[in-house]
Amino acid sequence: MGGATNLPPGFHFFPSDEELIVHFLRRKVSLLPCHPDIIPTLLPHRYNPWELNGKALQAGNQWYFFCHLTQSRTSSNGHWSPIGVDETVRSGGRNVGLKKTLLFSIGEPSEGIRTNWIMHEYHLLDGDCVAGGSSNLTSSSSNRRSHRKRGHSSMESNNWVLCRVFESSCGSQVSFHGEGTELSCLDEVFLSLDDYDEVSLPNK
Repeated sequence: MGGATNLPPGFHFFPSDEELIVHFLRRKVSLLPCHPDIIPTLLPHRYNPWELNGKALQAGNQWYFFCHLTQSRTSSNGHWSPIGVDETVRSGGRNVGLKKTLLFSIGEPSEGIRTNWIMHEYHLLDGDCVAGGSSNLTSSSSNRRSHRKRGHSSMESNNWVLCRVFESSCGSQVSFHGEGTELSCLDEVFLSLDDYDEVSLPNK
């Protein structure tokens, strides 16, 4: 499918981290239908982040898609690298997933030039799927055993991740050749990862 949402007029796709884990990723790995079924599956190594328009689900300035964790995080022009600290996603008073943050760099991993493109990669916690998910996803323990017998193990299921890609709202691309102590756009992203809401950035 393309970037169309197939939602009625006036509706917008603006899910929380919890909703992405519980209502989309968990159902994906549990082989259950998603309603609405609007998030496509992509091979991310085929696309640079600015090429996702029309391929991933577009919602405003963000793009959503499923992919396998084992697939490469490289593309024709660059690669995704983890930054910051993984965040725990909670639902119903318990941990249900993780949100990893990655940054896209152009070029080889050792010499890449970092950009403003960010990816949030959502993971289920081990066992939080058909083999060990909430009761509303499976009718009984016998069903869970039958899924395991068919080879639908939690390890296999957790190879699925849900990705949200967006370009940082900071103005210019990050430069690593300048001197001085001024905070760059990327520094602002790093600070936001740690929830430093009260940090005041110096004027440039």
